[in-house]
Amino acid sequence: MLDKTYSPNDIETKWYQHWESTGAFACGQRPDAEPYVIVMPPPNVTGNLHMGHALDNSLQDVLTRFERLRGKDVLWQPGTDHAGIATQMVVERQMAAEGSNVSRREMGRDAFIDRVWQWKEESGNAITQQLRRLGASCDWSREAFTMDEPRSEAVLKKFVQLYKDGLLYKDKRLVNWDPKLKTAISDLEVEQREVDGHFWHFRYPIDGMEGRYMVVATTRPETMLGDTAVAVHPSDERYKDVIGKHVRLPLVDRLIPIVADEHADPEQGSGAVKITPAHDFNDFEVGKRNDLPMINIFDQDAAINANAPEKYRGMDRYEARKAIVADIDDLGLLEKVEPRRHMVPYGDRGGVVIEPWLTEQWYVDAETLAKPAIEAVETGKTNFIPKNWEKTYFEWMRNIQPWCVSRQLWWGHRIPAWYAPDGTVFVEETEELAQAAATEKFGENVSLTRDEDVLDTWFSSAMWPYSTMGWPEETPELAKYYPNATLITGFDIIFFWVARMMMSGIHFMGEVPFKNVYVHALVRDANGQKMSKSKGNVIDPLEHVEKYGADALRFTLVAMEAQGRDIKLDEKRIEGYRNFGTKLWNAARFCEMNGINGSDGVQPQPNLAVNKWIMSEVTKTAQGLSGALDAFRFNDSADTIYHFTWGTFCDWYVELIKPVFWGDDEDAKTETRAVAGWVLDQILVLLHPFMPFITEELWHATRESRATDLILAEWPTIDAVDETAAGEVNWAIKFITEIRSIRAEMNVPAGAKATALVVGANDVTKQRLADWQDMICRLARLEKAECVNAAESKGAAQLVVDEVTVYLPLADLMDLDAEKARLEKNIEKLSKEADALKGRLSNEKFVAKAPEHVVAEAKEQLNDHEEQIDKLKEALKRLAL
Repeated sequence: MLDKTYSPNDIETKWYQHWESTGAFACGQRPDAEPYVIVMPPPNVTGNLHMGHALDNSLQDVLTRFERLRGKDVLWQPGTDHAGIATQMVVERQMAAEGSNVSRREMGRDAFIDRVWQWKEESGNAITQQLRRLGASCDWSREAFTMDEPRSEAVLKKFVQLYKDGLLYKDKRLVNWDPKLKTAISDLEVEQREVDGHFWHFRYPIDGMEGRYMVVATTRPETMLGDTAVAVHPSDERYKDVIGKHVRLPLVDRLIPIVADEHADPEQGSGAVKITPAHDFNDFEVGKRNDLPMINIFDQDAAINANAPEKYRGMDRYEARKAIVADIDDLGLLEKVEPRRHMVPYGDRGGVVIEPWLTEQWYVDAETLAKPAIEAVETGKTNFIPKNWEKTYFEWMRNIQPWCVSRQLWWGHRIPAWYAPDGTVFVEETEELAQAAATEKFGENVSLTRDEDVLDTWFSSAMWPYSTMGWPEETPELAKYYPNATLITGFDIIFFWVARMMMSGIHFMGEVPFKNVYVHALVRDANGQKMSKSKGNVIDPLEHVEKYGADALRFTLVAMEAQGRDIKLDEKRIEGYRNFGTKLWNAARFCEMNGINGSDGVQPQPNLAVNKWIMSEVTKTAQGLSGALDAFRFNDSADTIYHFTWGTFCDWYVELIKPVFWGDDEDAKTETRAVAGWVLDQILVLLHPFMPFITEELWHATRESRATDLILAEWPTIDAVDETAAGEVNWAIKFITEIRSIRAEMNVPAGAKATALVVGANDVTKQRLADWQDMICRLARLEKAECVNAAESKGAAQLVVDEVTVYLPLADLMDLDAEKARLEKNIEKLSKEADALKGRLSNEKFVAKAPEHVVAEAKEQLNDHEEQIDKLKEALKRLAL
């Protein structure tokens, strides 16, 4: 017996534990079936579930459950990422909170790594429990970790093979250097912030040309100590006579050349730019093109080093900035200082300003690896959905730079490189192999020192589609489940993860890692603003799961996931889909109270038109839903099952069959029970990918004995369309709906019954009116609906249904003059408000200065007002006064 009230929290934990304990998520249960594989983007082991995770994993779970129901051998591969910087910081903070005065370096590398593993076992992986709460049906028995033993062995194999293939090497280049964490970081870990600063304009004297200067501007005066040139555009007529000459670098007293390079923009400032190749990414490229020296003037703490004049050595970069500006001013070479709001890079973990820093690191030849990865997308071996993201992928890949893969951390995969005393490097998977190679080279044993650095986290996660299947071993899983079918991810890691998986997969496996890449939207708040802690608008998915249930949150996210459009998440939508669950629950209770049970799986063969109609609608719904999911139109798939469940089944079908149970026709009751039970079963199967918990609960509650859990049931493959019955019932529903709409618009009292006069009916319509007369009158609150040759329009509302015009006399049911006055008053009020909104939106200052979400709200309000005005005007017309 179903409880009177639907309570998500009472059923969700129960069913998840049941599925996991019975192995319902496990792959390999259908060994002869077509495989379907998704790898979970591995969340950081330090992480907690945020709304992006909730969306990403809800979409993955919809496809996973859908394909499992379609009979495929499904593998949704889960796992977590070791998150080098984040995890190391968590453990160091934990040590500090415990009052430990021992630093990481004082503790020693091995002891610290042991401490991190201890933290991982005790506190890590909280996010995997949170994913379970969301309903993620991944094969947890195969859970992987980017630093577990199989993945670590694979990483060593990959590094060594790339090195021996000539695709991995050491080089001295610029990196994003975090002076607080003392490590290189990736672009993804750099946050660009707009800050108030200055442009300092310095005059550099031109050597041998008394009184002439090159004026350059900078937001980082301290970097001028490392300048090695001044650049001007080759076509800039102002400087034609000085190209090839030198300027004397103030404070340093070094001659540096004036070079012609297109990096200099004649339209910006003086048209001359200082070039500091060791401390600016653009300048680094200029330096390479012009064979300039690269002078690093910072140490790892971003303090001035021994390459600068003695006065500034040891100064912090900002202390040096003040001293240098003052000294330039004292020399009379400070042209001017301008306030300037500009973008400054910050490390998202360390929270300090990042310095472009020239240092020796390990690099992967990404340009070579990118070529087959570009060709794979060009030829359709891998498809991006929506397709416009291919442009982003190509833009990054065709302009790719060498990939810095080394990090100055302790937590991570340590680089398998050993150095002899003379600096010779030996790259091997083990120290024993490196020692053997060194002995062979030198003819005797030499002492080797291992590289201190670890690998960029993305190096291991780039292997995820094949390392999780057992590579480099030739496992049965690798043979069956690679390449994967689908990848679902956010746009922000197309380059950092998707592109690197493409390059890595093609190089090591000989084929693309996945056939489809679905790039999902960004979840914003209800006002359309990006969520951030600083704004205080972060929406915690777990709070909403506790409040409304995982089913409601999942359905909300999927229903709002339209290709190419961000999600504006409003809590009211989540509440609305919880109410949708309640609607289905109550419909199941109605069935239970009327002796309707789940079906035995056999498709009924009904005689009643209403039952033929609902089975036709089930067929159309199943076909539409399958087509939408195959095309990754998640919002369309959710809308399809939502409207069928709520509107077609719960509202219309339940109402249409009530008279059957009021009557004495036992055959009709038996048939209707069979059909209703069968249809409810189909709803539960079709809805299961979106709302797995409530559907599994009802699956078992509506029939005492089921052959299998719903999660392992079969997707409907039905073809039960009866066009005649469907046409009849849908016409009757349309007729009722139009009359109900007019009654609502005209504010007709609920208890008032009118007679509908139908003009222009053909024989088919006359027959339909006769056959469905009782239902139409009951549900449309009519005295009767009769066909007439003509009708008086005065005092009657009018509507058109197909070929007929329907007149609804209202003069005796309501005060028409008062209704007319009410409509006119509302039209006037809304028109004034709409005019005010138009005025605001036509004001260029408002549109330019108001926050984006405020402008969007105004446009939405205007659109709503205009729609309401149109409806009210239509209602006014219908009065025919």
